[in-house]
Amino acid sequence: MKILYNIDACQNHNKCANIAPELFEINDEGYAAVLIEGEIPSQLEEKAQLAAQMCPEFAIEVST
Repeated sequence: MKILYNIDACQNHNKCANIAPELFEINDEGYAAVLIEGEIPSQLEEKAQLAAQMCPEFAIEVST
């Protein structure tokens, strides 16, 4: 499972970093940054899916 993040769609709500700080951090400009490139650990898959679901701008997708 991988995280696909569209920074152009991000509107700085920062819900992803609040839900999954192991997967996202907020950069100096207020945008999310994905902390794990490539496959995410299986124990974080639920958090990744929740972050994608809770993003109001649909800037995050999770692919299998």
